[in-house]
Amino acid sequence: MYTAHSIRNICLLGHSGSGKSALAESLLYMTGAIDRIGRNADGNTVCDFDPEEIRRNISISTAVVPLEYHNCKINLLDTPGGFDFSGAVMEALRAADAAIIVCSAKDGLTVGFEKAWKYCEERNMPRFVYISKVDEDNADYNATFEALRAKYGNKIAPVVVPIWDSSKKITGIIDVLNKRAYEMQKLKRVEVSVPEDKLSVVEEFNDALKESVAETSEELMDKFFGGEDFTYREMIGGLHQGVLECNLFPVLCGSGVSCLGSLMLMDHIIDLLPDPVEGNYHKATTADGSTEEFVVSPGGVPVAFVWKTVSDQYGKYSFVKVLSGEITSDTALVNARTGETEKLGRLYTMCGKKNTEVKSLTCGDIGAIGKMDKVRTGDTLCDPRKVVSLKGIPYPAPCYSMAIAPKVKGQEDKVGTGLNRLNEEDPSFTLVNNAETRQQVLSGTGDQHLDVIVSRLKSRFGVDAVLMPAKVAYREKIKKKVEAHGRHKKQTGGSGQFGDVWIRFEPQDEQDGLIFAEEVFGGSVPKNFYPAVEKGVQEAIQKGPLAGYPMVGLKATLYDGSYHPVDSNEMAFKLAAILAFKEAMPNAMPTLLEPIGSLLVTIPDNFMGDVIGDLNKRRGRVMGMNPDGEGNTVVEAEVPMAEMSSYAIDLRAMTQARGSFSLTFQRYEEVPKQNQAKIIADAKAEE
Repeated sequence: MYTAHSIRNICLLGHSGSGKSALAESLLYMTGAIDRIGRNADGNTVCDFDPEEIRRNISISTAVVPLEYHNCKINLLDTPGGFDFSGAVMEALRAADAAIIVCSAKDGLTVGFEKAWKYCEERNMPRFVYISKVDEDNADYNATFEALRAKYGNKIAPVVVPIWDSSKKITGIIDVLNKRAYEMQKLKRVEVSVPEDKLSVVEEFNDALKESVAETSEELMDKFFGGEDFTYREMIGGLHQGVLECNLFPVLCGSGVSCLGSLMLMDHIIDLLPDPVEGNYHKATTADGSTEEFVVSPGGVPVAFVWKTVSDQYGKYSFVKVLSGEITSDTALVNARTGETEKLGRLYTMCGKKNTEVKSLTCGDIGAIGKMDKVRTGDTLCDPRKVVSLKGIPYPAPCYSMAIAPKVKGQEDKVGTGLNRLNEEDPSFTLVNNAETRQQVLSGTGDQHLDVIVSRLKSRFGVDAVLMPAKVAYREKIKKKVEAHGRHKKQTGGSGQFGDVWIRFEPQDEQDGLIFAEEVFGGSVPKNFYPAVEKGVQEAIQKGPLAGYPMVGLKATLYDGSYHPVDSNEMAFKLAAILAFKEAMPNAMPTLLEPIGSLLVTIPDNFMGDVIGDLNKRRGRVMGMNPDGEGNTVVEAEVPMAEMSSYAIDLRAMTQARGSFSLTFQRYEEVPKQNQAKIIADAKAEE
C-alpha cells in the first residue's frame, strides 16, 4: 500500500505524434510491467486499446498507466494530442499533480506543445519538458532546446546532456546532477564514462542548476556565494522547490523505441515532481454555498473526485482520484451533486484496458469504481460529515455542429439512447433536438470528434448513423401593410359553414411572432369568434409564403366581416382567417430573415489578414479589435450563422490551429436579395 507521499500523478501532454504513447510504453517496459514494447503502428500499445484508436493510429481518450519504481507509484495519464479530443486532456489535468510536455526532436515546438504549456500555465502546474525521438533520423535536439530557451527563457533547465557520435547521432545521455553517463545496449541501461568533450558542458549546466537551487532559500544563497558546495540532498530539495513553484522547468530527453532516458526520467519524476499533498490546488463549495480551499489530507474524511467515465458494452467505470482519507468497496459516500448516498461498488486500478480489483484506494491514488449508475464525470463523492463540491471540469465549448440521423428510418430512438450513453463517457459533446428544423444536432470540437462518435455508435450499439449539415432556422416577415378578405362558405345539406373576415396585416419592429388585435364595429363578427380568427392566423404563420419558414414581426387586425346566425361556427372563422392570410401575403412584400451571430475570434496577430479576409467572404461585419496582451488579437464581428458551419475547421487551417472562437446567436436580419432565391429553391426542393 502506497502512502500519498509515495504517489505521483503525472499527465503526458503534447502534439499528436510527439511520442507520448511510445514513452509510456518504454516506462512500462523498463519497470517490468510489460515484457515487450508495443508499437502504435501495430495497434498493440497499452495506452491505445480502443478499436477506434487502433484503427486511426491516434489516442482518443486518456489512458491510465500505473508504474511501480523505487518504492513509489507513478500514475501516468497518457492524453490525446489531437485538438478534437481536448476534452480528455481537461479531465487528465484535473487528476494530475504535474505534467510532462513531450515534444519531438524532429518537429521542435509545435502548436500542440504551446497549447499544453498554456494549459499548465493557467493551472500553475509543475512540469518537465521531455524531448523525444532524439535518436531518429532528422532529429535535432539542439535546435529544439534552443527554441525552448528562446521562448520560455532561463527557467528552462537541462538536467540531461545528450552524447553524439561522429555522425551526429545520439548514442547516450549524461545525468547533469550526478555527472554520470549511460548508453542503452539491447534495451538495458549501461553506465559509460563521460566523454572528455562533454565535461565542460556538464559543468556549465551543473553550475546553472546550483544557481537555481541557491535562489530557493536565503540559507542556500549564502552558501552559494560563500563558495561552498551543496550536498546532493540540498540540490534535490532546492530543485524540487523550484519545480513546485514553477520557477524551474527541467528538460530531459530520450527515445521510446530504445528506452534511452526512461529510467532517468522516472528518477527525476520521483525526486522533483510534487506528490498529491503538494500538488493540484482545489477549490470546494461547501453545503452553505461558500467557497473554501480544499486541502488534500491522508488523515481526513473520505473525498473522491470523478474525473472520467468509461461506459462501454462491458459496463461502466467511474475513474476517481481520492483527495482525502481512504475509500473501500463498501464505503457509503454522498454525491454532492444529487445529495444521494452511494454505496461504492468494486474498486479497481486500471492499466490501459486491464483492471485489477483492489480492497481500497488511498489518499492521492487514482483508480476506478465499477457500476456506479447515478454517478457522472465531475461529481464529488464525500463523507456525510463534510459534504463539499469540487469545481467541475472546464470542457471546451462545442464549436462544430452537424445533424445526425439513422441510416434506417425508425431508429431515431436508438441513436438518441446510444448518444446519451456515449455522452456519459465524453461530456464534451452535446445533442440538441431542434423541433423547428426537425433535426437532432450533434455538436463537438471538430469533424474528427463527431466522426469518432458516429463510429462508436455503430461498433458499440449497432446503429448506423449519418452526419449532414444542420439546417439554418430562417424566418419570414412582411415589409408592407395590406388588407385582405377571407370567406369560407360550405353548404352540405342541413347546417353549413360560414365565416367571413377582413383582416389588416402590417409589419412590426418586434421580432416576436404575432400581435392580434380587433377593431370590429356594430357586431359584424360576434366576439365569441375572435379567438377562432386569431387561431387561424396563428396556424397560418407557421408556414410563411416564400419558403415555408415561420413568420415573425406581424400584426393582424380583424376589422370587419359578416356571419350567419345558423351556419357560422369557430371552424368556419378559423378557415376564413387562413384564407385572408393566403390572399394577403403575396402583396405584402414578404422577405426572408436569417440568424446573425456575435463572433469573438482570438488569433495571433500574424494571421489577422487571412482571418479578416475570410470573414468578409462570409458576409461578416467586423465590429472591433482588441489586443489580449499575449500577442493575440480578439476580433469582434457579426456574421450570418448560415455561413459558419465549417468555421471550426477553416479557422484551424488558417491559423495552424492557434485560433479559437465563440459564436452566440444575436438577432434576425434580412437576407440580401441575391441570396434569397437559392434558400427558397432549396426549401421547395426539400418539400
